[in-house]
Order: sequence, then structure tokens, then C-alpha cells
Amino acid sequence: MTIRLDRRAFSIGAMSLGLTGCAGATVEQLRDPVPEPLLDQAALPGYKNIRYWGDDAGSIDPAVLHEIAAQQARGLKSNRRYFLSISGGGSSGAYGAGLLFGWSAAGTRPEFTIVTGISTGSLTAPFAFLGHPYDDELRAAYTEIEGSDIFVRRSLFGIIGSDSAADNSPLRKLVSNYVTEKMMAGLVREHARGRRLLIGTTNIDAERPVIWDIGAIAGSGQPGSEKLIEDILVASASIPGVFPPVRLNVVADGQRFDELHVDGGTSNQAFLFPSNFSTRDADLETGFKRERTLYVIRNGKVTPEYSQVKPRLTAIVAKSVSSLIKNQGIGDLYRMYALAQRDNIAFNATWVPESFTMEETTPFEPKFMRALFDLGYEEGRSGINWKQQPP
Repeated sequence: MTIRLDRRAFSIGAMSLGLTGCAGATVEQLRDPVPEPLLDQAALPGYKNIRYWGDDAGSIDPAVLHEIAAQQARGLKSNRRYFLSISGGGSSGAYGAGLLFGWSAAGTRPEFTIVTGISTGSLTAPFAFLGHPYDDELRAAYTEIEGSDIFVRRSLFGIIGSDSAADNSPLRKLVSNYVTEKMMAGLVREHARGRRLLIGTTNIDAERPVIWDIGAIAGSGQPGSEKLIEDILVASASIPGVFPPVRLNVVADGQRFDELHVDGGTSNQAFLFPSNFSTRDADLETGFKRERTLYVIRNGKVTPEYSQVKPRLTAIVAKSVSSLIKNQGIGDLYRMYALAQRDNIAFNATWVPESFTMEETTPFEPKFMRALFDLGYEEGRSGINWKQQPP
């Protein structure tokens, strides 16, 4: 989720790394991780074609491409395809939420064929995918919550032997409230039309991104599919060390194992397809040619932000992590731009402007989030200043 944590949170997180190292054997004994040679075979029982590696297009079944082409031929009238990628950014996700809300108010927001979300973007993505009827819920999700609706800090002694510095039970409850029967039905309906909602997590054992097809899960008919979607959304927003990882039970080579999934932002701040996936090649494979436009919402700034750092461990770590995440996000914009250029996809990106100078004093501060939401809303309503190149 890459939220802006205060120094105490960073301190607790740092302490947890050392303390859980002493008690790590207890946690490890409770796991049965997938052996490396079986990683590509691991699958969730009862499901098919619901995920693939985010760094390898070879893990995408070609039959899926033909299925999508056939669904779109029946369900979509236009030959034009609009893609939306929503990045991580924690509480700064309020910017993207406001932008989408204002874009709807302007009456110019298109129906997106593919929506991808990672970290806080994974919480925005379902609303963006299902469109205008969910705008009010999207607004509430970023203007009517605060830190206590997301996490509860553990005490210093509470993290001993634990897998995280904070308890994200409130986040689970929040996600569960949004993933309703109505939303599930909408996901199934739009998936059948050939539209796709893709959410990114990180398989922490493999150190690899995983892309989940949420509509395929919703339409699988499997018991527990709603719970799996909730797990994926929570996992995508779970900062390693701060929030607990999400454990998923899988089968490989006839044996049962488990996987640990954490914040998708650990791998990428934003994504569309694996770098070795080409939409041009997909057109040749399926016999359909389409015009494509990509919109990327970067929930954060891309310019340097000066601040005087005190010579203390937590302050130095906090500033360094913030800088790392920002530059990772910039790198992702360049990667997506290069892929768009290669495949003749029109590229558009926007990010929090340098002129926004408010700082939040606590994680998920309501005043900060409402100000960012309002900023995004005004941009969306009056006309978004899309950039056709990365910064």
C-alpha cells in the first residue's frame, strides 16, 4: 500500500525485523511453502486461469486471449479499447479517487476495457472498473475513513513472534463491506463482456509479481470466491513487516502447500501487462486489430521533495523508503511508456502536482485525504492535464 507511516510505525516495523528474527522458527514451522521447482505448477484448487506471473507473459494461457477476443466481439460495440492503471500511494489514493469522481462528473470518462490496480490502487480499481454507479462508494472509501479504519498498531511486545507490526483486521472488514453480492454480480457480468479487472500482489517467497483476474474468480462458481477476492485485495495493500501477509493454500504436484502474498507495490507501483507481452502479437494471435489508449494514475508526486532529516535511524529509514518508492514509481511510468510506444498504444499519465504541499501528520489523516480528493475532483471535472510522456 506504501502508506505514509509516522516515525513510530517505522520504529516498530524496524524493531519487528529484529525481534521476529529471534522467534522466526515458530512462525516458519507453521508454514509449508511451495518448493522452488514447483512454483509454476502451484494453483488454487478448483480454479483455472485466474492468475499469471506479472513478469512473464509465457504464463498466460493462449486460450484466454481467444476467449477475451470472442467475448469482446459479442459484448463490446466499439473497436476502441481504453486501459486504466491505478498505482499505489496509500492515503494519496484519494487523489486518484477524486480524479475518477470528477471525470465522471465531466461526462467524459470512458468505459475501461481493462483496469489494473496495485496496493491502494487495488482498492480503487473495482469501483473504477464498475463505473459511475459506484462513484459514491469510491468517494466514501477515501473521504470517510481514517487510520483506525485501516489498522491497529501492535504494542512493542505484541510484535514479538508476530509476522507484522500492525493488525489489519479493520482493513479486512472494510474490504468485506465493499465486496458485496451486487459487486460480485457486476464483476461476472462485465467479465463476460470481455472486460478485465486485474489486481497485483507479490509472492514474497518467489520475489515475483502475480496478476489476478478478479472477474474470472467471481465467475468461477467456486465456494469461497468472494473470500478469495477479499484476500487478494487485502494482500495487494499489505506492506511487508507492517501488515501481515495473506496466506493462500495451493496444490502443486498433488501436494498441498501455502503461499505468502504481500503488497503488490513491492514489485511494481503500477502495471498493465508483463513486459514481454505484446498487444500487437495478441492481435495477430486472435485475428482482431484494435485501437488502444492507456491512462495511468500515479497516486503520488514525481518531483523531489526537500525536507531536513534528523540524524536518527527511523527518520533516515522513513525518508529513504519514501525516496525509493517515488523513484520506483517513476521507473514504472517509463517502462509502461516504452511498452505503449512499442505496441502503438496512446499513453496518458497524471500524478499529484508539485503545487500540492499539504502534509499528513498521521497515517490516513482525513483532512489530508479530503484535500487530495478535492484536488483530483477539480482536475477531473475541469479537464485532466494528461501528460503524453513520463516525467
